[in-house]
Amino acid sequence: MAYDADVIVIGAGLAGLAATAELVDAGRSVILLDQEPEQSIGGQAHWSFGGLFLVDSPEQRRMRIRDSHALALQDWLGTAGFDRPEDHWPRRWAEAYVDFAAGEKRSWLLRQGVRFFPVVGWAERGGYDATGHGNSVPRFHITWGTGPGLVAPFERRVRAGAARGLVRFAFRHRVTGLERTAGAVDTVTGEILAPSAAERGTASGREATGSFSLRAQAVVVTSGGIGGNHDLVRAHWPERLGTPPRKLLSGVPAHVDGLMLDVAGAAGARLVNRDRMWHYTEGIENWNPIWARHGIRILPGPSSLWLDATGHRLPVPLFPGFDTLGTLEHIMRSGHGHTWFVLNQRIIGKEFTLSGSEQNPDLTGKSVRGVVDRARADVPAPVKAFMDQGADFVVERDLAALVRGMNALTEEPLIDEEALRREITARDREIANPFTKDLQITAIRGSRRYLGDRLIRTAAPHRILDPAAGPLVAVRLNILTRKSLGGLETDLSSRVLTDGGDPLPGVYAAGEAAGFGGGGVHGYRSLEGTFLGGCLFSGRTAGRAAAREVG
Repeated sequence: MAYDADVIVIGAGLAGLAATAELVDAGRSVILLDQEPEQSIGGQAHWSFGGLFLVDSPEQRRMRIRDSHALALQDWLGTAGFDRPEDHWPRRWAEAYVDFAAGEKRSWLLRQGVRFFPVVGWAERGGYDATGHGNSVPRFHITWGTGPGLVAPFERRVRAGAARGLVRFAFRHRVTGLERTAGAVDTVTGEILAPSAAERGTASGREATGSFSLRAQAVVVTSGGIGGNHDLVRAHWPERLGTPPRKLLSGVPAHVDGLMLDVAGAAGARLVNRDRMWHYTEGIENWNPIWARHGIRILPGPSSLWLDATGHRLPVPLFPGFDTLGTLEHIMRSGHGHTWFVLNQRIIGKEFTLSGSEQNPDLTGKSVRGVVDRARADVPAPVKAFMDQGADFVVERDLAALVRGMNALTEEPLIDEEALRREITARDREIANPFTKDLQITAIRGSRRYLGDRLIRTAAPHRILDPAAGPLVAVRLNILTRKSLGGLETDLSSRVLTDGGDPLPGVYAAGEAAGFGGGGVHGYRSLEGTFLGGCLFSGRTAGRAAAREVG
C-alpha cells in the first residue's frame, strides 16, 4: 500500500502549523487536516492576546526586571505542584520549556519576524511564599500583532511548503479513527464535512458528505483541547474545584470539542491529568459575540474590589490578577457561580484590558498611534463599549443606584447596600496614609513600584467612593472555559505513549492535545503566557521528531 504523504498532521492550529513548518523545512510531505474550513486556519491562537512567557529578555531588562532561569524554574515548579506518578514526563517537559523560554525562544521567533510590545505584563502574581504559586517578576510579553501576528509567520512557512508541493490542505476533514498496519498507526479515517463559508470562529456545521482514508508513515495529533465542549468540561471537572457552575461562558469556539482525544485513546494512546483545567473567573458576556456563549476575559489590574455573590470581599491573596485557580476554587465552594468587581471609572480606564485579538485593535493592527490614543483615553474604546452595552456592567453615579443595578442582574437580590458601603468605606479609609493592614492596598502600592504597571496598568491609590473618580462601576464576573491542562502523554520527542509507557508506533502529539507537552506541562496551574509558547515548543519538537522518523 502506498503512502499519501510522509506525515499527516491533525489540526491546523498554532501547534499544527509549527509542526508542519518543521516538516516542510526537513523536506517531508504533509497532509494537514482540520474539521474547520480554511478561513479558520490558526485555530484558537488567532483569537488570543498573543502573550508569551520569556525569561531574562531584553524587554525585561529595559524595564529593570531581574529574571533568571533559576527563578523561573522555581516559579514554574512551585506553581505546577507536580505530585503524581503521571507527572514524570510533564516535569521533564517543564524543565525543557523553561530552558527554551530562557534560551533560544525569543531569537527563534525574531528570525521569523515576531516582535514584542515593549512593556512586559505581570500575570499570576501569586501572593503566597517564594516557593509557591505565581510569577516572582513580570514575564508576560505581548506579541506585536497579538495572536494573528504570532500565527502569521508559521502560516507563511506552511503555505510556502504548499507552493513547493510539500503540503496538501484537507480542510473539512473530521477524523474519527486511527488504524494500524503491522502494529504501527499509519491510517487516518473519518468524515468529509460539507463545505462551509462560515466566518472564522462561527459554527460551520457537521453534515457529512463522504468519508476518507489516508495513509502516512507518521501521524501528529494537534487537535486542541475541550474548552468549547461544556459536557466534557463538566465530565472531567475535579472535585477539588467544587461543583461546576450552572452557567459557563466559552472562551473558545465550539469546534474546540476534544473529540480527537478519545479517538487517539481508542487507538492505544494514554490520556493523563484530564481533571486539570484552566478556566478564568473574570469572564463577561461578549456584547458582540462571534460564537455561542462567547465570553471575554478581563485582564485586571490590582485595584478593583473583588466581592463574592453576597457582597463580601474575597480572602487574601485572591486579588485581581493573583491566583486564577485559587479564586476559582473559592468561588465554586461559595454556592454561587458569579462574583463582582466594584470600582470606578478612573480604575477601569487605567486597569482594564480585555483579552483577545479582536478586543485590542491597536496592538493587533500594529498601530503605534492607536496604542498612544488608548493610553490617553479616559476609557479605552473596547472597554467603553462593554460599559455601554455589556450585559454584566452596571454604571451609576451613587452607590445606592449601583446596588439596585447589581441586584437586578441576579436571580435574587444578594447585595445589601449598607453592608457594601461599610466594606468600601473601610477600604477607602486605609488609603489616607502610607500605613495599612489591607494587603490589597499594599499590593497596589507594590505594583506601582514596577514601571510598567505604573505607566499603563495600575491606577494611583485613591478612594473608590471619591466622586471625582466616578462614576462607580460594578461588573458581574462569570466562569469562562479556556484550556485543558492534561491530555495525551508524550515523551520529550513528542511521541505518544501507551498505558504501558512505550511509544505508540507512528503517533506524535503537540499543543493542548498533549497538555502542551508530556500530558500536562503546567501541572495544576499556569504562569500565563505559556499556552501559545507551549504550542510552538511542542509543535516544533513533534515536527522535528516525526521528520527524523520518516527520513
